[in-house]
Amino acid sequence: MKPTLFIRFYCFVCAIGLASIFQSQAQPRPLPAEQEIPLQYGADRLGKRQDAAMQQFRNHRLGAFIHWGLYAIPGGEWKGKMYPGAAEWLKSWANVPSDEWMQLMQQWNPTRFDAKAWARMARQMGVKYVKITTKHHEGFCLWPSQYTSYTVANTPYQKDLLGEMVKAYNAEGIDVHFYFSVMDWSHPDWRYDLKTREDSVAFRRFLDFTDNQLRELATRYSTVKDFWFDGTWDSSIKKNGGWTAHVERMLKELVPGVTINSRLRADDYGKRHFDSNGHLMGDYESGYERKLPDPVKDLKVTRWDWEACMTVPENQWGYHKDWSLSYVKTPMEVLERIVHAVSMGGNMVVNFGPQPDGDFRPEEKELAASIGRWMKQNGECIYGCDYAGMEKQDWGYYTRKGNNIYMVVFNLPFSRRLKVKVPRKLRIDAARTLDGKKVEVTEAARDEYIVLADRFASEKEPFVICLSVEDGSADSSRYRDALT
Repeated sequence: MKPTLFIRFYCFVCAIGLASIFQSQAQPRPLPAEQEIPLQYGADRLGKRQDAAMQQFRNHRLGAFIHWGLYAIPGGEWKGKMYPGAAEWLKSWANVPSDEWMQLMQQWNPTRFDAKAWARMARQMGVKYVKITTKHHEGFCLWPSQYTSYTVANTPYQKDLLGEMVKAYNAEGIDVHFYFSVMDWSHPDWRYDLKTREDSVAFRRFLDFTDNQLRELATRYSTVKDFWFDGTWDSSIKKNGGWTAHVERMLKELVPGVTINSRLRADDYGKRHFDSNGHLMGDYESGYERKLPDPVKDLKVTRWDWEACMTVPENQWGYHKDWSLSYVKTPMEVLERIVHAVSMGGNMVVNFGPQPDGDFRPEEKELAASIGRWMKQNGECIYGCDYAGMEKQDWGYYTRKGNNIYMVVFNLPFSRRLKVKVPRKLRIDAARTLDGKKVEVTEAARDEYIVLADRFASEKEPFVICLSVEDGSADSSRYRDALT
């Protein structure tokens, strides 16, 4: 082998090696600039987006997810057998052929669906945006797409469900985000992998079809603020990193300011979410599904925007008849996950799976009402807030907005004394409740304060104390380090 060819081969092998290393890491550490490998389809930006649209996404902090499709009709049951897995995957769990599955369209007639009622419920819950499953893996579209017959237009209901929702949510001041599954079990040209020339030709047709549907969504519903992609983990997509980069550019040209999640993208070597140089692709990381970042290992997420999404029954997104098959979170558990996410600089999206008749189950309505009551009183500690940079304490979580640091107390100790440790050169000036009542705070040691919480002993729900902070070194002359 000639030296020049050997060097090229060696560089190629090294690049592949680096890509595989990063593929195994959920959050790779970015390479030093001098060690980065050239990429055509890697990250298009380093660091956080700072434009107004991204700032709005960031400030909203709380969203809702709507998983609604044909899978709501069987609700996890097929031919007399109940499947405990996620209801929207029932077609896969029960090995149902697409032609048979799509016959469910003849039963799709959600007579109790009221888009305005849905939007009111979301507003009363305090969410600022809603993600709607325009099309899940099954391939059924909630809008009358002209590129497939598997749409709501060909059901007894006939009307444009997505259009009704967009109009109703926008009227309540709620941003609409579109969930879109690239994987489409209904399409004959979908491939999990590309092993032959015929596979590649068929998949090229499929990508053209997907382009058309995405362009249709972006132009038909121009107020959409975000595209949240799913079903992009298979080898067929990993081998088409150029297409994923094209889709992001296309949507951003069609909808100025739109945000795109990291699940869409694959780079030159099939690396997803983060490219082979360790840089985030898309506008925010969306790898936190039914989990949150590790509060110690993953706090580097504050370097980029991220969003987590969670279910109420642990194992279900779409409507399932039997919630007893998995653990169901209480409203306070859901609330704690919302606060925890914001305390680490992220957004949280809470999922709902509407019934086939278009209504929500009573448990979901009560959850929304419970979260909404708390948010109405305490939303100041959520909206527009971020990571506070404070050492976490057992009593709960911190969030921060400017010179206000919010203590969200979930676990009031028997002592009724809440310890607060501040970074050097940060001083607590005062403490108050959100309705303006003074709370006593005492300096206890160097960079440490005690907030007296006797007045909160009778609280039945998490409560919030706002600390006003300012820069300035505390008088440390009276403190002496221990001699050990």
